[in-house]
Amino acid sequence: MPGPLAGLRVLDLTTVMYGPYCTQIMGDYGADVVKVEPPGGDISRQVGPSRNRGMSAGILTKARNKRSLVLDLKQPAGRDALYRLVWTADVFIHNMRPKPAARLGIDYAAISEHRSDIVYCSAVGFGKDGPYADKPAYDDLIQGVSGLAWLEGEQSGSAPRYAPSVFADKTSGLFALFAVLMALHHRANTGEGQEIHCGMFECFASFVMNEHQQGRTFDPPLGPAGYGRLLTPWRRPHETADGHLCVLPYNDRHWRRFFEIAGHPELADDPRFADMASRGRNIEELYRKLADIMRRRSTADWLADLEGADIPCMPMHSPESLFDDPHLEAVDFFQTMEHPSEGRLVHMRPPVSFSKTPGSIRRQAPRAGEHSEEVLREAGLDRAEIEALIDKGVSATATPQ
Repeated sequence: MPGPLAGLRVLDLTTVMYGPYCTQIMGDYGADVVKVEPPGGDISRQVGPSRNRGMSAGILTKARNKRSLVLDLKQPAGRDALYRLVWTADVFIHNMRPKPAARLGIDYAAISEHRSDIVYCSAVGFGKDGPYADKPAYDDLIQGVSGLAWLEGEQSGSAPRYAPSVFADKTSGLFALFAVLMALHHRANTGEGQEIHCGMFECFASFVMNEHQQGRTFDPPLGPAGYGRLLTPWRRPHETADGHLCVLPYNDRHWRRFFEIAGHPELADDPRFADMASRGRNIEELYRKLADIMRRRSTADWLADLEGADIPCMPMHSPESLFDDPHLEAVDFFQTMEHPSEGRLVHMRPPVSFSKTPGSIRRQAPRAGEHSEEVLREAGLDRAEIEALIDKGVSATATPQ
């Protein structure tokens, strides 16, 4: 069955994680994503372990459900070939800063000349109207400038540090995804395309500050920014007698039942912990008590009693142990597939379920240029034109492994 985005063609000129994560999801849910790569391929082809050069772990997930076209856009013939492809596309997405994009001839003015109703997305570091517009941006930089690195240090009581995940890239990729889908909805209603400028800084700052704005929500402020419950160093997986457990009594009922199970029913009536507002004011002391109580019993004992009382709790996984989680096994989350050149691979299936238009992994990640000839033919180039592009190094086909 086709995914919900079947029939949509996306020209994807993005690299690394931010844009490729966005377009990976489009591909997983049915879009025809054409990955336009420079000679030599996306830099992500060299990131992580690999069996063959250019087919690293960094590309095998993000390039699945995509076709690869190699074009050297620094050469006029490469740009001309791209323009001929534009008129076949619904979405054009790239991650170049405004000035380089304009110099290369892929700014909105240039692309919309070839298809006026194109949905065009610049997935870049900063909004085009601010003083940072032409600064380079990577996940680490955005985690820092958005306040997340400070929050990590504040919560842990150590120096500021980056979260061990590319949060800013992937979160911004989701913002770009829903921005493109909203623009496509507008086009379906009006016939109009438009330009989207999706800045990582603005996207991730809004993501981080949604709960951390706190007292700065008011003018004049009623207090500083920063959500106290998230900043206490005691907010962490709790040590048990034989391991760790993630537990979060949250509402009044949860806490009353937890105190009963823990053998301290009197704490439910303690004015410091009796309701949500009081617990918020005394969150550090509350979480310290929780940590002390959790050490007294084994993980299995706690899980049995907490789950029986419907108190939110989950085991703590590492990235390695996640592969053995019984729920993920039951929903077939990790799927083993055969890649034509890379052998057996493990993929995470598209996580969102649709009853009528499910996502799927229809194509394994291509080698750079694997679909160059195929895509150029679809753009209307004849055999002689394609061969000329390849001979001149403007395009390339995949080298057999």
